[in-house]
Amino acid sequence: MTDHTEESPDRSTLSWRETSGSQWLAGAAILALGLAVGGWLTGDGLVRMREAERSVTVRGLAEREVTADLATWTLSYSATATDLQSAQASVDRDSASITAFFKQLGFPDDALQPTGVNVSQYKDQGVPQFTVRQRMTLRTRDIERAQKAAKRQVELVRKGVVLEDGSTIAYTFTKLDAIKPDMVAAATKDARAAAEQFAKDSGASVGSIRSATQGYFSIEARDGDSGGWGVNDTPYKKVRVVTSIDFALD
Repeated sequence: MTDHTEESPDRSTLSWRETSGSQWLAGAAILALGLAVGGWLTGDGLVRMREAERSVTVRGLAEREVTADLATWTLSYSATATDLQSAQASVDRDSASITAFFKQLGFPDDALQPTGVNVSQYKDQGVPQFTVRQRMTLRTRDIERAQKAAKRQVELVRKGVVLEDGSTIAYTFTKLDAIKPDMVAAATKDARAAAEQFAKDSGASVGSIRSATQGYFSIEARDGDSGGWGVNDTPYKKVRVVTSIDFALD
């Protein structure tokens, strides 16, 4: 009678099988975890993207009326004669009349300064002609006194001073930096009000500011264009700024 004995696997073979099985299970677990995390991230990314699309971009406006704090008046006048000395003498008389005019109105001496002179020569039917052109500029922060001077400039004409075209007074507002923060805040508030109205109509609520763009500040005449022949600028201005703001919607 023959005995049949089945040989059992050696320990090294069993160890290899157990190790391979463990590695396979670990790999499968890591793969499953990776797929789950990847799916969650993808889903969360879509949610975030949809949330990012929930926004509204509106514009906010802020305006303020201001009074100019600087007046500049460049007066240009000229004289023509057959010799340079005569032309210059005529211009000097006009300069003296202009200086006396502003001094009589109470302006300090340094408020009026010569800012340019030009001499040209040509011939009229063979006769030499010399033209001397002079410019003087009044610069003052006394706006009320400057307005009075502009209204009384006809007195210069009576003294024989003929002002050339463009000799008009200009008023400038130089304190823009002092009002910028308040105006930007007002424009932002105006933009939020518009966004809240939009959100109310669409059944949402306004969240935080996502981005904002500030437009340029403009300073214009309060009463429209004051230019034109014989018309001076006015000290009454309107400052304006427009902001564009993107609000998130909750």
